Amino acid sequence: MGKKTSITGSELAVMNILWETGSSVPTKEIVRKLQAEKDWDRSTIRTLLKRLVEKGVVIQEKHKTYQYKAAVSRNNFTKEQTRGLIDKLYRGSARELVVFLVDSRELTEEDLQELRAYLMEEK
Repeated sequence: MGKKTSITGSELAVMNILWETGSSVPTKEIVRKLQAEKDWDRSTIRTLLKRLVEKGVVIQEKHKTYQYKAAVSRNNFTKEQTRGLIDKLYRGSARELVVFLVDSRELTEEDLQELRAYLMEEK
């Protein structure tokens, strides 16, 4: 994923299914899961899959039926998106993001304790 890939919220719902499965998933399984979660039409889901393939973040394979798998790991995608957020909103400073989260009371006391412990670990 050389350049930043933009994923919509709906496309992210599809990616989450692929990441959770960790292997190739038949179209009918993706449709079944998303219809249960989102009540989306089959054609909507197929359109989302087509877009994700075009963006290069999903691989389409033809077996007896079409199957899809993530072409990028959740971890790499999350890193890329987080870096983009930090660059865009916090002038490239991860520190400013953390300060914002602490100042805005978005972190619970438990979150803060875990963060302190993490920062104190030897790296």
